[in-house]
Amino acid sequence: MSDGIIGAVSFHRPPDNRKTARSSGVMTGATRNRIGPRVRAATAARALLFIRRFSHCENVAVSTFILWDIDGTLIYNTPQAGSLYLDSIEDVTGTRPTQRVGNPHGMTEGQLLAAILEVNGQDAAHIAAVLSRLDDLSLAQHETGFTRERCAGAAEAIAAVAARGWINALLTGNGPQRARYKVIAAGIDPGLFDWDHSYFGHESPTRHHLTADARASLEGHHAVIIGDTPNDGEAARTAGIPFIAVATGIFTAAQLRESSALTVVDDLKTGLGDVLNAIDQSIATASARR
Repeated sequence: MSDGIIGAVSFHRPPDNRKTARSSGVMTGATRNRIGPRVRAATAARALLFIRRFSHCENVAVSTFILWDIDGTLIYNTPQAGSLYLDSIEDVTGTRPTQRVGNPHGMTEGQLLAAILEVNGQDAAHIAAVLSRLDDLSLAQHETGFTRERCAGAAEAIAAVAARGWINALLTGNGPQRARYKVIAAGIDPGLFDWDHSYFGHESPTRHHLTADARASLEGHHAVIIGDTPNDGEAARTAGIPFIAVATGIFTAAQLRESSALTVVDDLKTGLGDVLNAIDQSIATASARR
């Protein structure tokens, strides 16, 4: 089991109904003329039925991916969450950062680490080494039995998404290992997510790059991002992905209503019905455009 890539959900596409043409000889004009109207009509009917069936299979192949943010969406933020970033930088550079980034919420790890290094006058070329050290420290923390608090209704929302045949996946500023350890720490089974169609921001300079990557990867499929910051919403908007906001992070519902969100809920427990309805509506809208 490779680190961070576990419990992948198989992605099934309907079989290709097209059959290889059989070479049964050349039909002459005389032979063609002996085919009666009823035979020709039956042949046309079979062809129409094939087209309808094939079109139906094409529709089935369109999947819906629900891309969950983690911090502030599935698990509550904690004041100690940023300490590993500082520890990682200190271990690599020998100097602990003293200047903090003003508002890190909604940033990717790649973006945040670059900002911390910059405001502290340290070389951004250290990012790769810092990310590697961050994974090491995250593993060590995980092995101590470290826990995080799951947001209200998060487990029920994940289950409700799966029950409707939609695919749970992640779109987070964290790297894959840290994402895995965080959901485990909150008591969420990482096997509930499709890790092959999840998107991680440890190497993304901004969240816009992350959502653009997701949109390109899921071309031909429907996706909805669920997050807790205006930056989540703006990045979703620029990628053309519908966004649903949940006010379990540091931003209020009123602040999130100024974003591009289809709907804003106070939490996933009281607002689950609104979340599911918004997803249904976004699917209907996308289907109407096809």
